[in-house]
Amino acid sequence: MRQSNNVTEFVLLGLTQDPDVQKALFAMLLLIYIVTMVGNLLIVVTTLSSPSLGSPMYSFLAYLSLLDAIYSTAMSPKLMMDLLRDKNSISFSACMGQLFVEHLLGGTEVFLLVMMAFDRYVAITKPLHYLNIMNRQVCIFLLVVAVVGGFMHSVIQIVTVYSLPFCGPNVIDHFVCDMYPLLELACTDTYFIGFTVVANGGTICMVVFTFLLISYGIILNSLKTYSQEGRRKALSTCSSHITMVILFFVPCIFMYVRPVSNFPFDKFMTVFYTIITPMLNPLMYTLRNSEMKNAMRKLWCKKLNIVKIRVSPSLNMFVTSSKATNSQ
Repeated sequence: MRQSNNVTEFVLLGLTQDPDVQKALFAMLLLIYIVTMVGNLLIVVTTLSSPSLGSPMYSFLAYLSLLDAIYSTAMSPKLMMDLLRDKNSISFSACMGQLFVEHLLGGTEVFLLVMMAFDRYVAITKPLHYLNIMNRQVCIFLLVVAVVGGFMHSVIQIVTVYSLPFCGPNVIDHFVCDMYPLLELACTDTYFIGFTVVANGGTICMVVFTFLLISYGIILNSLKTYSQEGRRKALSTCSSHITMVILFFVPCIFMYVRPVSNFPFDKFMTVFYTIITPMLNPLMYTLRNSEMKNAMRKLWCKKLNIVKIRVSPSLNMFVTSSKATNSQ
């Protein structure tokens, strides 16, 4: 049960207080958000519409892209709106809701990256049994495990913060409600609570990151038995995964594997893994994947041909009607 306190809302200082910089950031973040949504939704639509992308790997990629689109929508629009306001306040309940959603989606993505690594491990080390091992039921189970893992992680975070008393300053030097900025405002000693946060968030990041690096090391070592073409294709896929794992986990480890503290640089690290990384995911996974690029090309060429077929009769009718009118 939450202890009584005098704080009903928090004031977010945002990324900067300079009006000119705020306008520039708004334009940049709007462009990033558009690219993120178009890129991730394009992957989802292409994967669902292309029979050639029916393998579990592309199903996981579609779910990752959908998760990134939702994650970006949960973070970017509010940040952009706050850049256009003079004072940014958020109620206590809205702050708790934002904290819950942020860690739910972030935690789910952490576990989803583990599932994708397991999928690549099975595909490369046991190619003949891949479809039997990674059948539909197993894929659904792994996705449910990822969501449940993210949910449990988020619940622990929200319960930890919700039970704290807030009776003093309510100004957060951040653009989002997060654990460390909130713990610094609590009217109680948060030393041991900080260890709980590190154990929950930081340990998960470190353990999962280490596990992923080891698993990809085993995968790359097993490529010695592959042909040159097979090795090139597997390396292309795995290098994209490894790059995105590093881009996602290194900022998270920097943020959560340390005692409770809040640095100005934290805001820009948070921007990187909540806004920049979701934009880079579709670029990395499509530009380095020939099957995905070919599927996109075929899908959208087909769509354009359908549009042309539908438009052509209308144009012919218009031309015929115009000739008839002129002859009269």
